[in-house]
Amino acid sequence: MCRLFINADPDLWKSDTHSLRIDGMVTSVRMEKYFWKLLEEIAQRDGMQTPQLITRLYHESIDAGHDLGNFTSFLRVCALRYQALQLQGEIPINPRVPIASLDADQILQREQQSRPH
Repeated sequence: MCRLFINADPDLWKSDTHSLRIDGMVTSVRMEKYFWKLLEEIAQRDGMQTPQLITRLYHESIDAGHDLGNFTSFLRVCALRYQALQLQGEIPINPRVPIASLDADQILQREQQSRPH
């Protein structure tokens, strides 16, 4: 079983640091290349570059009242959530379908209904 993970391309877990500017402040984010790859895919679905997506996620999270004390962890969870929603059939595998075209409220409602009470 573990060979599926151990024999994967080791480049996937190498870290990369990307510098970006959010609200005029330069910040650096360090994550494994696999997470960068997923965030790039998410961004491209809606015609954005990865820094644009990250800035948008930051602003919308702040607007929603979230504490982003560990922003890098938040980005990792976003990437994993993207894959989980694809596996559940909520986000089409076809990368030409923009995330913005999906009904987020309905997806979140179905998710809430499927949680154990």
